[in-house]
Amino acid sequence: MTRIGVITFPGSLDDRDAQRAVRIAGATPVALWHGDHDLQGVDAVILPGGFAYGDYLRAGAIASFAPIMSEVIDAANKGVPVLGICNGFQMLAEARLVPGAHTRNAHQQFIRRDQKMRVENSDTAWTNEFAAGAEIIIPMKNADGRYVADAETIARVEGNGQVVFRYLDVNPNGSINEIAGVSNERGNVVGLMPHPEHATEAGFGPDMPEAMASGTDGIAFFTSAIRALQAV
Repeated sequence: MTRIGVITFPGSLDDRDAQRAVRIAGATPVALWHGDHDLQGVDAVILPGGFAYGDYLRAGAIASFAPIMSEVIDAANKGVPVLGICNGFQMLAEARLVPGAHTRNAHQQFIRRDQKMRVENSDTAWTNEFAAGAEIIIPMKNADGRYVADAETIARVEGNGQVVFRYLDVNPNGSINEIAGVSNERGNVVGLMPHPEHATEAGFGPDMPEAMASGTDGIAFFTSAIRALQAV
């Protein structure tokens, strides 16, 4: 069975939720620790949401230098699927595994909302079970979620198809070009600000037109990774 590791950092909040999402998708979750130098032979890695190391210095900055991140960087460079969710997305950017950076939300407030977004790239390891252009609703919660980069980087990311998700209806944090998530050029590393692990079970997900708390759009992130690994 596919084994997907979820790393816990000091201040992680959503590691158990990510483990549960992995289990619901049909894989085996493996708990990993920030202070180790061992990925335990997992097939894929998730950097969960939270406030790693208290978000001191800059969100995700200290966590990007955690001992286990050297193994994550090495694995990502070898093609292992890596997903960074919210704080994990910030870590990926700080570790230079995906382009860009994050700053304080444009309105200087913490956001908590069910966010509509469009799948711009369905060819990554974490999105292959979505249809290109699909509109999905995923919960989000962040204070430093504004995605930024210089004009040259934005042009390259847009031109390469590395924008994986784009906010719809409202740009909640002022991200450039409504960018909600990006990938590396290879497509095995994906980071996004919304939390797919909170949209995997009917009755516990975001509100949908059909019913309250019925949204399960997030499960396809995890089944996509399983499918990608089985195709290798």
